[in-house]
Amino acid sequence: MTIKLYIQYLVLCLIILLSFTEHCLAQENEVRPNIVLILVDDAALQDFGVYGGEAETPNIDMLANNGTLFTQYRATLMCAPSRAMLVTGYDSHLTGVPNLPVFTPPEYADKPGYQGILNNRVETIATRLKRYNYRTYTTGKWHLGHTENTLPSKRGFDRTYILDASGADNYEQRPYLPTQESKPPWFKDGERIDLPDDFYSSKNLVDELIQFMEEEDKKDDPFFAYLAFQAIHIPVQAPKQYTEKYIKTYEQGWDVIKKRRFEKAKDLNLIPSDAVMGKMPKGLKRWSDLDDEKQKYMAKAMAVNAGMLESMDHHIGRYINYLKTHNKIDNTIFIITSDNGPEASAVGDVKSMQLWMKYVAGYHTDYERLGEKGSFNYIGPEFASACAGPSSFFKFYAGDGGLRVPLIMSGIGVPQGQTETAFCRVTDITPTILSLTGVEKPILAAAGPMTGRSLFPLLTKEKEKIYEDDEPIGIEAAGHGALYKGDFKLVRNGRPYGDGIWRLYDIKRDPGETENLAEMNPTKFSELIKDYDEYTKEYGVLEMGINYEPLNEIQNKFRKQLVGAVRPWLITFLCLIIIVIFGRRLKQRYA
Repeated sequence: MTIKLYIQYLVLCLIILLSFTEHCLAQENEVRPNIVLILVDDAALQDFGVYGGEAETPNIDMLANNGTLFTQYRATLMCAPSRAMLVTGYDSHLTGVPNLPVFTPPEYADKPGYQGILNNRVETIATRLKRYNYRTYTTGKWHLGHTENTLPSKRGFDRTYILDASGADNYEQRPYLPTQESKPPWFKDGERIDLPDDFYSSKNLVDELIQFMEEEDKKDDPFFAYLAFQAIHIPVQAPKQYTEKYIKTYEQGWDVIKKRRFEKAKDLNLIPSDAVMGKMPKGLKRWSDLDDEKQKYMAKAMAVNAGMLESMDHHIGRYINYLKTHNKIDNTIFIITSDNGPEASAVGDVKSMQLWMKYVAGYHTDYERLGEKGSFNYIGPEFASACAGPSSFFKFYAGDGGLRVPLIMSGIGVPQGQTETAFCRVTDITPTILSLTGVEKPILAAAGPMTGRSLFPLLTKEKEKIYEDDEPIGIEAAGHGALYKGDFKLVRNGRPYGDGIWRLYDIKRDPGETENLAEMNPTKFSELIKDYDEYTKEYGVLEMGINYEPLNEIQNKFRKQLVGAVRPWLITFLCLIIIVIFGRRLKQRYA
């Protein structure tokens, strides 16, 4: 072989080697990350330890410290709309779930977009990821419908273990509202099931997710896991070992806890150092208004709330350890958030509800067993306001106490030890997942382009913000509305704790929404009112009316159910009375 041919041969071998190397690198680059989306139910901005909360959440805190913690993230003010937006990337009014079905007046139920179940005009993130060979799982609360086309097993998920209701007991298959079925609807892989005797929601949801992964045939494929906990939704329940250590913390009362969270928010730069604390809504009690016995009881109720968070965190830790054991943790991204702010409903204070709880559902409210199996527990509006810390209002309201919630991202490709202060919202999660998994150009759904935007440019520092200061961002549910635009927020809170009046706040300077600027800055106020009107027209938002009150809708539905249930008994009773009276008259006549 001549030297020339030898050189040509070497060059050819080098080209082949480089091509092969490039091909291998391309294959490596095509390895997609696993995604674990964890949704906590009714967690306030500061409920996790890393945000300044009282509950011990070491696993969540670890993920936050090894990832990016967001401080200006907004969900909606209630669960189902937030969940629809979370898993699709679209505004709730485009998904068919703009309100809780139980809150929707009958005359609105047939209006476009108000059916209360996930429509076919949008796709879930699971459906989109399946096109790229992802294995998809979900366990926990679904609450987007259990019709033929709305169960998660029909919306892109390979394996499912879900509750399709607003909530339920955490130990048994028992309803928590009179408007629910006597056995709340649980489904596994599309089939209705009964719960096991040893059920506890946080534990079993993780158990089932692990089991799905154990039974998976295609273990080398990337996976998407949507883990939607019942914690810390009503009824607030937790095993005793997680509860009792928090009782002394909450014996100081809600006034102290709210102030403490407010000061902690300053220390963590969640709010400006000169911010004013959001006020408790009118009509709420002061801690000193309670007698010693009631203070003792409410302190334990809140201790159970913290215990339920710690218990959930423990089971998150179990799942993290499972991924470590199976060498999947290094290629996994965690996203942890909440669907709305803290739950304020004191449902057990209503007399009719107390009768239903005791004589129909079989719940007790004993202090010694509070939070354990068979108990019905809730924290009430005062402690919910305390959980909201620096913010005003809570769940079901458009004050930031109902909208501003935690968001944590952690794992491969996510910057470590970073705090992100740019405004973002629940519709941004799906497009962000698509970016993180390399699906840059998602298929267009019938509803049009996604409402949300990817947060990937924030993570890579390509951009400082994804929404410009002149872009209006609207939110609406159950007649409560808000619109963010730069540093300003337009907000209307309805009854019973609101008055339906629009107000304007500078939320950068005044995150507690304490100083109404509507009269001082009428130009900006008019501008945002116009923006909100345009938002309602674009997304088909319907006005509920000045006299609308969501809780009245529940009570009306409960009355109808109660009348329907009692009517046969009442008719039978009246018939018996008539028979007795008629019989006596016959007897008297013949006598």
